[in-house]
Amino acid sequence: MKTEELAVQLLRRLKEQGRTLATAESCTGGGIGHVLTAIPGSSAVYLGGVISYTNGVKAGLLHVPQQTLDTVGAVSPETAEAMALGVRSAIGADVGISVTGLAGPDSDGSGKPVGLVYVAAGDGKTTLVRENIFPGDREDVRNQAIREALRLALELTN
Repeated sequence: MKTEELAVQLLRRLKEQGRTLATAESCTGGGIGHVLTAIPGSSAVYLGGVISYTNGVKAGLLHVPQQTLDTVGAVSPETAEAMALGVRSAIGADVGISVTGLAGPDSDGSGKPVGLVYVAAGDGKTTLVRENIFPGDREDVRNQAIREALRLALELTN
C-alpha cells in the first residue's frame, strides 16, 4: 500500500474512533507530518508533531529519560517508546507515533548499522515498538520508516 493510502486510512480510522494523533520524528525529519497534512481535513485528527533531531529535544520536550539516552542511546526501542508517549502527552493527543533511527549515509559511532530504525505507537493503554533494518540510501530508509510508522499506528488502532 502506498504511503498516502496508509495515511488516509489511519486518519479515517482515528476520525471514526473520535481520537487524535501526534508525531515525534527524528530520522524522518517531519516526513510523517508532511504526509498527514497533505490530506485535506487531516486537522480534524492530526494535532501536530515534534521533530526531535537531538537528544536535548528528546529529553527536554518529549521527556525521554536522560538515563535511557545515556545507556541505550537515541536509536533504541526504549527511546522510541518514550518519544511516542512523550509527544502524546506534550501535544495532548490520544495516539502518539514516533520514529528514531540511523538513515545514513554514516553511522553515529555507536556501532549500530545504518538503516536501523525503531518505530513506536502508543495510546496510553498499549504501546507497540518495532525494530527495522531498512535497505537503501538515506531517502529510501526515511521513506520506509514513514510507511512503517503509519502501518504500526494502524495496527495499534485496529
